[in-house]
Parts: sequence; C-alpha cells; structure tokens
Amino acid sequence: MNNAHSLKLILKKTGPRSILFSIVLGSQAPAFAELQSLDDGQLSEVDGAGIGLVLDNFTFSHGTDQPDQNGEQARVFKISGIKSTDGRDVDITVNHLYIAGADSNYGQNLSPVNLGRLMNPWRIDVVDGDDVGIPNKAILEFAAPTKLAPTAGFDCNGGSAVAGSGACSSRPATSTWRGERADIGFQMNVAVGNDRSSNLNFHARSAVIDGSYIRLWGDDERKQMAGEFRFNLYSPEVSINACSLDGVTCGSRITMTDFALELAIGNKYQPIFFDVDASGNFLLEVGTIAAPASGQIAANGLRDGSDAGTWDFYNDYYSNPEYRSNLHIGNFSVGSKDFGPARMEGMLIQHLKIQTQDLAQ
Repeated sequence: MNNAHSLKLILKKTGPRSILFSIVLGSQAPAFAELQSLDDGQLSEVDGAGIGLVLDNFTFSHGTDQPDQNGEQARVFKISGIKSTDGRDVDITVNHLYIAGADSNYGQNLSPVNLGRLMNPWRIDVVDGDDVGIPNKAILEFAAPTKLAPTAGFDCNGGSAVAGSGACSSRPATSTWRGERADIGFQMNVAVGNDRSSNLNFHARSAVIDGSYIRLWGDDERKQMAGEFRFNLYSPEVSINACSLDGVTCGSRITMTDFALELAIGNKYQPIFFDVDASGNFLLEVGTIAAPASGQIAANGLRDGSDAGTWDFYNDYYSNPEYRSNLHIGNFSVGSKDFGPARMEGMLIQHLKIQTQDLAQ
C-alpha cells in the first residue's frame, strides 16, 4: 500500500449508538497521525459504543510473485500447508490484489477512492437484537454503508448517477469527485507440487457493496456461534479470464455487465451456525427450519380460520424479501459472443451444510 500523506483519527458523535473514526489516507509522503481533542461539552454528547470507519483518498495494491527488477521476490498473499491426495504440497497464491478508484483499466492505472461517507460509514457495532429480529440477544455487527431510500440515494449500477436515482449511499466518481465506488480485482493461481495452474483473474469495475453485513451472536441452545450474512455486489462490469503465468497469453474474457448480486444466508428462523468438528474441520450449516410447535393453517390458506401465530410465521418466512437472494446480469458474454441477460430471483436457502475435509487423510 502506498505511504500515507496524512492520517487523521476524528472522534465524534454520529448518532445515538456510534462513534466515528475518519481515516484520511494519501500517498507519496511519510505518515503522520493526529488525534483531535474534544471539549467537555462534546464528550458529554458521545453515548454510543460503535465504531464508524471512513477511508479517504485510499489506494491498495500489492505485486505478483514474480521477482522485481532487482531480482527480489515481491510480497504476495499465499495460503500454504495444504496437501494433495498424493501427498504433494499445495499453495494458493493471490497476486496483484488491488482496491482503487474508477477507470483503473483492470488494475493497471491506480488512483485513489473513498470508502464510506461521514454520513454513512462502515460500522463495527453491538446492536440490540430486539431491533433486528433476534430477541434477547446482543449482536456483533460488521456492516458496509447502509442503503437509503430510493429518493435519497444513487443508482447502484449507474456510473453517472445523481441523487434520488437509487438506493445506494456510495456515490459514483465525477470530474470533480473521486466517489466511493472502487475498482477491485485480483489474480490467483494454484500450485500442486511443481505444477502451477494458469492465472485466474477477477475484476469488478466501480463496485458497490452497500447494504452488506454480517451479524454474529451466541446460540444458547446449540452452544455455538450463530449469524446472518448479507452480501451485495453491484458493478457495471464483472469479468473473469485466465492467462499464462507470464500474462502474455490469455483466454476469452467472461464479462457480465450491469451485475447485481444480493446474497442472503441465514435469517432469524434459520441462522448460520459455525462449528469445528472432532477432527478439526470447519463446519458451516443453515439448518432446516423449525416449524411452530402447534397451530393449524386453514384449508383455504387464509389467515382467517388459521392459528394467527402459525400463519404469520410462515407468511413472514416465505414472503420476506430480506431472506431471499437475487442475481441480475444485464448481458453475459464470452469473448465476442453475447448470450444476453440472465436473472435469478427469490432464491431461498432452506438448508445448507458446508464442511471442510482433510484430503491428506
């Protein structure tokens, strides 16, 4: 990451439950830190327990696993310690991971971007479960900027969006403002022994993840950590392609324009449960929904004549859009061939179990 021109931590009240830290990052100069003091009157107004995070003038990029011009190995992110079924070492290398401003040309021309806004920052907070449908629980929440009313926000995919055009808080870049929508991408390959795969490249232009969050709490009955996960990704273009290790020869690029993913895993009826089994493998599970203990639904399916609590339970579970996932693609293309739009709507995860396995055993 580039050196910072200045770094400021500003402690201030932003609402009844949050304290804001604004971090301003620039480049090409030594880093300095400054804490701005608050007087007694200002301190008396701070009554929250959360942290708001805003990154201003931010750029992140690291190189590849190829030696630099001085012959020194570049710094990369690697996952190692894995064995193949035939006993060979496996490592996963992530190259050229970048987060930068718009028009980066797939990470080649990096410029700063803002992440979050002072009025709508990234948040780490403890929220009252009664307020989010998880009664009698304190919830640890990690959240991206929230969505706004469509009359107040910006079109999530529009590169020239104006206020009042959509529900996203993050603004697109203009000729006078760098905006809060980042170009993100990475290059990844896998080595099994001496055999290394081609580079797999992923890029998202002007990406927005507003409305995403993860909430975590302890489940008393199962004695496990439980949670809800929402991941939104909006981008005018998401692309994937594979290239040779030297980057000279690349296959056809898969391009998805006007991309919108709204993924919901876990809800108040079916939270995600996290666990580790006796062999040390990680387990993630969304269990089958537990129906109400009693109560009948009328033969005509209407609330009148049904047990009200039971009817409300199923009606909320099957009709609440917050529990469902959606995927919209304006156009799907491979190389020069277009396959048109694609859409999946209203996907409801009713049971999910993911468990890691030690392939060396």
